Amino acid sequence: MRLPLYVLLAFASAILAIPQDTPETTFKVDVKLVNVYVTVTDQQGAPIGNLTKNDFRVSEDGVAQKIAVFSKESQLPLSIVLAVDTSSSTRKDIRLELEAARRFIHSIIRPQDAVALYTFATYVNEVVPFTAKLHQIDSAINEVRVGGATSLYDAVYLGAKALVNRQGRKVLVLITDGGDTASSVDYKEALRSAQQSEALVYSLIDVPVEASAGRNTGGEHALIQISNDTGGKYYYASNVAQLEKAFEQISDELRTQYLLAYYPAPRRASSDFRQIDVDVHPHDLPESQGSDGSEKLIVRARRGYYTSKLE
Repeated sequence: MRLPLYVLLAFASAILAIPQDTPETTFKVDVKLVNVYVTVTDQQGAPIGNLTKNDFRVSEDGVAQKIAVFSKESQLPLSIVLAVDTSSSTRKDIRLELEAARRFIHSIIRPQDAVALYTFATYVNEVVPFTAKLHQIDSAINEVRVGGATSLYDAVYLGAKALVNRQGRKVLVLITDGGDTASSVDYKEALRSAQQSEALVYSLIDVPVEASAGRNTGGEHALIQISNDTGGKYYYASNVAQLEKAFEQISDELRTQYLLAYYPAPRRASSDFRQIDVDVHPHDLPESQGSDGSEKLIVRARRGYYTSKLE
């Protein structure tokens, strides 16, 4: 039996309509927005807070990216892990360091923010989980005890792991003399954990005697690299005044940051690490800062990210 022409045409139209919907569901790609928090300072370390979206250039693995989100002085919640070295080598200065840390926390935490206090010696301890209740931090600081070896890389690893699922800006502040004698994870694992958590790592390295034969320069260099690779910063402090100054600079930076976010362009390389480069080309800076200002400014942002999740 021959079907009428209009039936055949309707049947053909139905068949042709199927592929039109199929690609949309079959080939849909879930592209994650990549957040990059950027700190821009002058040569003296003073934050630059008057830049615009057009002043920034972002690339991933050498490919320019379109900035989808731009924000200045982000009001996003701030999560801070404050990790304090309480090993035997810190006994002399620990009380002064803790008081400086206390003042820093009081100056930076807002109602929407949270801080967690960790101590690390032979083992890493979460003394206070994330809270905005400063009296809990104060009470815990008063009870800190000193003694044992130093699990520095474990502190980085576990502090970053605590931050990985937090929303908003994430910061890991380490106060230590730079040694590591007891960690169960190594430097590479600690660095990867910090990068995957998207935390800014600030390292405050206490070096009372610069020429001391007991200094662990390997640990110091590791902290410097972790801080640089995450967009944070490292400081050497040989006395309380220098430690206070470091905390003051960190506080200023956290109040004057830029958020740049982009949807990464497709990439075929098999590695799960993506390298990020951020450049600044300001247009409204004084002539004394150079023709385009870029050679006079210091730009800090995380060096990249992993597509795989932190276990």
